Amino acid sequence: MFTGIIEEIGTISNFKRDSNVARLAVKAEIVIADMKIGDSLAVNGVCLTVESFDNHIVNLTMMPETLKTTTVGSLLSGNRVNLERAMQLNGRLGGHIVSGHVDGIGKLIRIGGNGEERILYFSMPSDLSKYIAHKGSITVSGVSLTVIESKEDSFSVSLVRHTLAATILNDLKIGDAVNIEIDVIARYIEKLLNKTESGGLTEAKLRELGY
Repeated sequence: MFTGIIEEIGTISNFKRDSNVARLAVKAEIVIADMKIGDSLAVNGVCLTVESFDNHIVNLTMMPETLKTTTVGSLLSGNRVNLERAMQLNGRLGGHIVSGHVDGIGKLIRIGGNGEERILYFSMPSDLSKYIAHKGSITVSGVSLTVIESKEDSFSVSLVRHTLAATILNDLKIGDAVNIEIDVIARYIEKLLNKTESGGLTEAKLRELGY
């Protein structure tokens, strides 16, 4: 699990497709400090497993499903990426609970805002709209953000100066694709409501489910 608070911006040093998988090498400084083989590392919001590391280079492998359902398959050598290590249970949850499992791919469709505020507008798959709410949490390419407006096929978020400086969201241009992960709590609520659809969500039902 992750928090959506980016620890550093890494750089792709090598990207190579090998049969139906892809090998990714990322240059990093901070996240490699206490790294172990088998650790989870979120790259632009995609949870990947560390296979090896040496001399500030982290090596990861991406399976066909990851390449098909996220933006990491389009990465090129020299690209900057958002990096975050898995959260520690004794640490602060500065963003929100992020799984690193991408729900869909969106595209930047407009940039707005005045002064220090930057507002980014993204398109999204319409089947995700029911999970996105005004002032709710959403993850865009690994960054935990607050939704300021949600429509049937788009949403917008507001970025402060620090977020622009500390993530690759400041690099985005109109038409660029991003990884979108909805708030995992919305998924659990949907499942809970579906289970209780016939009789409604009552105190008795909650007790029965262990709440």
